[in-house]
Amino acid sequence: MRRRSVLSAAGAAGAAALAVPVLGAAPAVASTGRSAAAGSAGSAAAGNASGSAGKQRACLEIRGVDISSLPKNEDNGAVYRRTDGHRDDPVRILAASGVTHARLKVWVDPADGYNTKARVLPLARRLKRAGIGIWVDFHYSDTWADPAHQTKPAAWADLDVPGLTRAVYDHTADVLGALRRQGTPADLVQIGNELNGGMIWPEGNWENWDNLAAFLKAGLSAARDTTPRIRTILHLANGGDNGLYRWWFDNAVSRGVDFDIIGLSYYPFWHGPLEQAAANMADVTDRYGKPCVIAETAYPFTLSSEDATNDIMNSPSQLTDGFPATPEGQAAWLRAAADLAAGVPGGQGLGYCYWEGTWTYRAGNGWDPADPTSGNAWENLALFDFEDRALPGLRTLGRYRG
Repeated sequence: MRRRSVLSAAGAAGAAALAVPVLGAAPAVASTGRSAAAGSAGSAAAGNASGSAGKQRACLEIRGVDISSLPKNEDNGAVYRRTDGHRDDPVRILAASGVTHARLKVWVDPADGYNTKARVLPLARRLKRAGIGIWVDFHYSDTWADPAHQTKPAAWADLDVPGLTRAVYDHTADVLGALRRQGTPADLVQIGNELNGGMIWPEGNWENWDNLAAFLKAGLSAARDTTPRIRTILHLANGGDNGLYRWWFDNAVSRGVDFDIIGLSYYPFWHGPLEQAAANMADVTDRYGKPCVIAETAYPFTLSSEDATNDIMNSPSQLTDGFPATPEGQAAWLRAAADLAAGVPGGQGLGYCYWEGTWTYRAGNGWDPADPTSGNAWENLALFDFEDRALPGLRTLGRYRG
């Protein structure tokens, strides 16, 4: 997700999606009887999130951190330190903290040359040596893809729908095949990022579900053809919006899109209270017979900023009750998010992933890949403080036990 735009865009995109006709698929909201049952399940899951969730899943399988910004940060001089202040390889710090997976976004032809196959391959080797699983997140764009932005790659601009379908297959197979050939096969893969309104606009937007389904199937086929044991994820934002999830996945399933895991972005400052997310996760795992993973979450450890750019989280009014913007508050949020995943009925919550936990402030690594002078609005949500030391939330994330 392109964080600078999410406050105005993510909720609007979800609302717009719910207003769209379902194009012959199942209705966006099921019968009142089914909804009541889902609400009851959600209430139970929400209760688990406050303390009893771990009884269902003592140790979450996926305890991940998105580290997509790490290569560019390091190239611009970033260092990382353990909690005792000693400098260390950030990948080793993550592994020692108990992180199981690292999420790596992939763009097609970005302006700065990062988040590409050439950058992902050496990082994957580092992760493999550290014993951390690889989670690839395809954006199918040259830049940020999220509910408000799904811009077609420039190199694909003149392709028709069959050509775009082939491009999705070839691009996915190219990256995943290269990972497998170097001995670092991906464990998890997202076919698209925060797909509320589709991908590869306009051909694959929410008004063109048949095209979108073709693109998704192409990416899923490429993933399985190149890496047979990989698990596939379809990922939406707005993790507390059950109407959006039912509308979207009803459309996908009705068109024969076959995937393994439902991915959700869930940020408490944008996506509603824990109870709503719990109800949604309980409902969709039951409705579609698939496990889920919180593919993105985060919380600030301070409301201060290290650079001149105003951070996304900068006001007490944005905080969630009970979770102050302190290192301890960040760790408490991570515990709550883990409990949320662990509390999905039937053990269907696989875990969670912290978004861009290593994106500390470094001049030259800002929001805009085309502008090296752009600032970072995320550094107060990283898992390393302004002195580059690992925060307690990192250990909470990695060492979670219910």
